[in-house]
This record gives sequence, structure tokens and C-alpha cells, in this order.
Amino acid sequence: MVRNSKERRSRRRSQEYTTEPKADGPIPPPHTSSGHRTMHLPRFNHNGHEVTPGIQPEGESGRRGFHPLKFLRICFRSSCTLSLLVNFLWPIVPVAIALHFARPDLHLAIFVTNYIAMVPAANLIGFAGQEFARKIPKVAGVIIETTLGSVVEIILFMVLLKTGGDSNVPVIRAAILGSILANMLLCLGACFLAGGLRREEQEFHSAISEAGSGLMLVAGMGLVLPTVYYNALNSRTDLPASEIPHETLTISRAVAIILLIGYLIYIFFQTKTHDGLYDDIFEDDEHKDADRHKDLKKAKLTLTESLIAIVIGLTCVSLIAVFLVGQIDYLVEERHVSDAFVGLILLPLVEKAAEHLTAIDEAWDNQMNFALAHVLGASIQTALLNTPLVVIVGWCLPHAVGMDLNFEIFDAVALILAILVVGSFLRDGRSNYLEGVLCIMVYVIIAICAFYYPNPEGHGSEPSSGEGEGGH
Repeated sequence: MVRNSKERRSRRRSQEYTTEPKADGPIPPPHTSSGHRTMHLPRFNHNGHEVTPGIQPEGESGRRGFHPLKFLRICFRSSCTLSLLVNFLWPIVPVAIALHFARPDLHLAIFVTNYIAMVPAANLIGFAGQEFARKIPKVAGVIIETTLGSVVEIILFMVLLKTGGDSNVPVIRAAILGSILANMLLCLGACFLAGGLRREEQEFHSAISEAGSGLMLVAGMGLVLPTVYYNALNSRTDLPASEIPHETLTISRAVAIILLIGYLIYIFFQTKTHDGLYDDIFEDDEHKDADRHKDLKKAKLTLTESLIAIVIGLTCVSLIAVFLVGQIDYLVEERHVSDAFVGLILLPLVEKAAEHLTAIDEAWDNQMNFALAHVLGASIQTALLNTPLVVIVGWCLPHAVGMDLNFEIFDAVALILAILVVGSFLRDGRSNYLEGVLCIMVYVIIAICAFYYPNPEGHGSEPSSGEGEGGH
């Protein structure tokens, strides 16, 4: 079975790539010394560039090192039209950074400009990750690309944890679930809608949908159970008042370790034991794109340029995250925006903007397996990697932050309902624009409820001179 899948991939590649160079180059021997045709990757890609050993043909740039002008041109053109349009927001990035230092009193302007600036910076990380992923095996590439898409989220969580400590824990909790909701409802709904506008129906492989929805259901249970534990025992009078929060924190840390182990097993499943299956699925998906020949002809970043772009994107995102988080207290206390709305809606929309754009573009090109891998993969990473990391980091800080998984009941119920809704849509292996609209409708309903959801008692009701200043 493995051999047959490799032979099929080899035949498909022969339609796009060749082992022959251009006419004026040397002709490589078609067979090995043993008389058998080689089974290695093609030596020359669609543009006639010789493929570096170990690099996928579609990732070969034909260059080495760093070329500033080509680097800027390729990054600006990006991978799709949506990403190209986002790059026109880059002038806002220096404005946002300068405004933070020049006019620190303009809190709302600083928040808005940095909020917008986060989108092109995250988009650069996503594009650079995509270019880097093309230079390594497909399954590993998809995982790395998704991980880089989650870097923005990890940075935001860590900045919130470090700058505000316990006072930012409610926002972090809401942002964790908000990120999953944005991926599973808004982004997935947009993918179903984008693909459904061009086709009556789209199909995707059960290995992607069933594994993803199953993992999310298990992860959702793990995230919600500490909340159920706390609320079930909190009203009991026969237990010490301080004992239940402490035990909830202990349970949360144990759950975080278990979820992290689950994520490692999931990665091993995808990259080692079942990599042939996933590689076949993604390979088939690539050939569904009618514009694939145009993508193959596009200029590519070199390995060095990809890494430089990732570093630039991470630097910008880190700065913007610090400035953005610094204004959250102002929004909550002065503008009376609820923690639930900031965490569930505002932050998640920019955390994974690059991931959302990539997935929507793939759905538009009828590459639904890739789109689902990015959407569900990002949700799985938030639940099984990013959440355990923020709990464990809070545990390890010198002034151990009480970062637990005791979510608001509203957030927890919204998460479980969202997982069930999405699971029902994925069950038949088909999607259409109606299902996309329904997913988006559910997300909008949750957003409206979050906007009117009150803050915890004493938080955000009036300007605070104590703990509320932690984020400034």
C-alpha cells in the first residue's frame, strides 16, 4: 500500500516536474547503474530550477542566500490575493509603534492602530511559514506552518501573563476559548462559504475531519471539566472556601500535562505512523487547484529569506502584542468593554489572521483537506499545546500565577456547543455554503452575547488604581 501510494505520487509529479533540465543543460542519466529508473524527487521543478536534495520541487527558489529586492517583492506579492491586500496595511505598523512612544496618552488610538498592525505582521509569519514548509516533507510542513500561525497567539498569551499576572487571567481564559471558536465557527464557516460559492458541494477526507473533530471533543472535555468541578462544589458549605480554588488549580495543571502529552501523540500519529496516508491526502488536494500552474511559476523565497521573514514577523508581532495588551485595561475600565468580548472576540480575530486567510484561499481553490488541516489543526494546537503551555508557564513563574482552566460557564457551554455543531457538519464528509453561513451565524450570536456579558464583580465597573494598572 505504501509502495503504491509512492508510485502514484511519483506519476503525478511527472506531470508537473521533470528529471530533464532545460535544452542547453547536461542530460542526466534516466536510469541507475542497476538499470532501474530512480524513484527520487524530480531534479528540476516547473521553472527549470535544479532541485536541492531534500527540498520539495514546489519549494525550490533556484537561488541561494539573501537578495533584498527580490525578498521584498516576493513577500509583498504573497501567496494569494487576500494576503496581497493585507500587505497594503504595512504602513500602519510603524505608525502604531511610533504612536505608542510619541503619544502614550492616546489609549484608544494606540489600541486600534496596533490591532490593525497585527494583521500584516501575522500575515508575514504565515507567508514565510508557508514558504519554509514547502522545503520540507508535506505533513511536517503543514504542522510547522500551523505552528507558526499559532506563534502570535502564544506571544499574546505570554505577554498577558507576564504583564498583568492574575489580573489578566480572565482575559487569557476567554482568549483561549475565543481562539477555538473563531477557528471552528468563523474561519471554518468562511471556508465552507468561499468554496460553496464556486461549487455546489465540496468533499474532504474522513481522516482529516474525524480525527480533528474527535480530538476537539476530547480536548473540549478536558478544558471544561475543571470548570464543572469548581461550579459543582463551590456552593457546598461543608468544604473550606479556599480549598476548592486550590484544588481546581491543581486539577488544571494535571489536565494541562495530559493535554500536552496528547498533542505529542497526535504529532507522532501524523508524522510517523500514518504519514503516508496524510501525505497522499495532501498530494491529491494539491492537484485539485486549477491555478496550481500559476502558483508553481511564482518566485519563491530561499531558505535564508524564509527564516529572515519569520524573524522580522516575530519581532513585529512581539512589539505590537506588548503595546496592544497594555491598552486592554483601558478598554475594560474606561470604555467598559467586557473581558468576555475582548478575550472571546477581539483578540482571536487577529491572533490567527494569517491562518484564516490561508485556509479561506485553500477552500476557494477546492483544497478542502488543506483548509480543514489548517482550521482544525489551529484549534487542536490552541487546545492541546498553547493552553497547556500558558498554564505550565504561569505555574513556573517566580510569583506563580493562578492560571487555571476555571472558565466562565458561558464560555464553556459555547465551546461544547460549537464543537458539537461543527462535528455534525463534518460527519458526512461534504460541505456547502449553507453550512458555512450557519457556522458564521452561530459565531455572531456568541459575539453579541459576549458583548453584553458583564465583567466579574469589581472589574471594569470603574477606573481602578490598584491591580488594574498591571497592563499599563
